[in-house]
Amino acid sequence: MDGDEVSLTVFAAVMADLATVNAVTLARPPTLAFVARALRGLPPDTPVTILDIGFGDGDMLRAIARRFQGRAGLRLVGYDINPRSEPAARSRTPAHMPIEYRTGDAFAIDPDESIDLVISSLVTHHMRDAEIVRFLGWMEQRAARGWFVNDLHRHWIAYHGFRLLGTIARWHPFVRHDGALSVARSFRRSDWEALIARAGLNRATVSLRWHLPFRWCLGRLR
Repeated sequence: MDGDEVSLTVFAAVMADLATVNAVTLARPPTLAFVARALRGLPPDTPVTILDIGFGDGDMLRAIARRFQGRAGLRLVGYDINPRSEPAARSRTPAHMPIEYRTGDAFAIDPDESIDLVISSLVTHHMRDAEIVRFLGWMEQRAARGWFVNDLHRHWIAYHGFRLLGTIARWHPFVRHDGALSVARSFRRSDWEALIARAGLNRATVSLRWHLPFRWCLGRLR
């Protein structure tokens, strides 16, 4: 799906289907709940910058913008390394939403730029273990208020269930193939425990929870 032969039109269609997959498989609620906990008790005009790594279609940032639309101080920024993601996300995002999409490596973000929360959804299974360890350490260092990772649980029910669901829903062939592959590349609890340890994080401060259906989420609030 990331190959140069894939047109912008096809890529946008795939991203739109993935946003539907996220809705059907309840991908957003754990991240939205984390953001709600992080914002609880803060006045609506408190400046808060949320950085979404690997925004794809932008559906998570749009969900946050809708859920917390009354917060005047909220600033939403997305980073995606794929240059096709930014135009696809922009085309599906209403102009009034306070979302800034950027193309590039988030690790290269200006160290002086304030970041309160870092989130990522269905991104870490695309990384090698060493990259995940670096990512966890980077979020711990850069996020002033906390960070949250939302990804899949590697399980045979999730694998075969997604293949069946994708066929019934007639999602794009790329989505059906890559979705099942994503499950196969994803995580069990022991994987995350090992990665947290390798990143040198204090396990007592990192929450690691399973969410229905077949999702592992880990995060930290300061």
